[in-house]
Amino acid sequence: MMAQALLRRVTGLTVSKSMAERAVRQRMELTGVADSVAYLDTMTPAEMTQLVELVVVPESWLFRDPQAFYATVELVRERWARGRLTRIASIPCAGGEEPYSMAMALRDGGVPSQAFSIDAYDLSPACIERAQAGIYGRNAFRAQDMAFRERYFTPLPNGAYRIDDALRTQITFRQGNLLQLDAGALPQPYDVLFCRNLLIYFDKPTTRAAIEKLSSLLADDGMLLAGYAEVPSFCQHGFAPLQYRQAFALKKGGAANAPLPIVEPVASPRPLAPALRSVPRPLTNSTPAPPRARAPAVPPSAPKPASAQPADLLAQARLLADRGQLREAGDLCHAHLARHPDDAEAYFMLGMINELAGKMDLAEDYWRRCIYLRPDHYEALCHLSLLAERNGNHTAAATLKARAARVYQRRQAEV
Repeated sequence: MMAQALLRRVTGLTVSKSMAERAVRQRMELTGVADSVAYLDTMTPAEMTQLVELVVVPESWLFRDPQAFYATVELVRERWARGRLTRIASIPCAGGEEPYSMAMALRDGGVPSQAFSIDAYDLSPACIERAQAGIYGRNAFRAQDMAFRERYFTPLPNGAYRIDDALRTQITFRQGNLLQLDAGALPQPYDVLFCRNLLIYFDKPTTRAAIEKLSSLLADDGMLLAGYAEVPSFCQHGFAPLQYRQAFALKKGGAANAPLPIVEPVASPRPLAPALRSVPRPLTNSTPAPPRARAPAVPPSAPKPASAQPADLLAQARLLADRGQLREAGDLCHAHLARHPDDAEAYFMLGMINELAGKMDLAEDYWRRCIYLRPDHYEALCHLSLLAERNGNHTAAATLKARAARVYQRRQAEV
């Protein structure tokens, strides 16, 4: 079996041929094996683990996309008020940044530790080891508000920070592959599942299998938190969006090909931590990067496009789209393009607006214009790959998905 096929079978990840062969060469050099065929034919479980470590992407940071934690705090509070324990899982958990963020969010939200449990899984044993240690360097702290670091971390002499032991003991870390987890072995299904930015590395059959596995792990009234570009795939396979803005939360039981609505956030009955009160990200800001502040709200008597400043048109369009005023948002995008005809972001947003309106041909056309102007536009590549899969063009979907994965990996390497 070729290295690429072997890694895909073991991990489910869509690994490029060059990446797979590079990982094999590295391991052959370290193990002193001269023949690649012999190396693959004599593969042991321990050696496979070492090989997999070279192709996984364990990049994350604390309080990444904070609205997902906001939504979870609301759910846990509501259930605890009814005397119900909430079981939470993070799959994959990378170096523990996501489950620790959840634990901090719940603590800041005044939720008692007995109200919830958190399990965290990752394919990589090295990631699990790092998560259990709870020690993080500068790259893990990218949130706008860093007050949580003062509350929950102790600085170390080498410039790193270690999370409080009380939080470390609240999380159970386990090495495991999502596709191999056994729902029947759980004492009961999870009430909340975080599975964000994993499906973008899967081909269509593996994506379907992963969503089926997640559905089996999730309680019927549970909530799943996905990555932005993954929501359409979940909606095509039995999930439907929940009413939390920018959390990308879903529930089981949605109709196939359900559209993604723009919805308002659920109000919080009590203050949350500053990191959780970050202003929701605009519709098009879905890159894996720290959230940016939104433009001031547009009053009901918003000026007409002709009277708006050029730099403000897209910001106003995002606000209108967030409110569901898709036609008005589209008009502002076109007004912006009349002055800035090469703005890829405006074309991306027009694609989103037309997708939400159910005009998929127009959406595809705008996204293609976007990547023509900006070939490394991550979100447009993700949406085009999902659309190609939906249309049965698996070759194009795989190519676009691989391009998106390369862009993602390059961005993380530049941080």
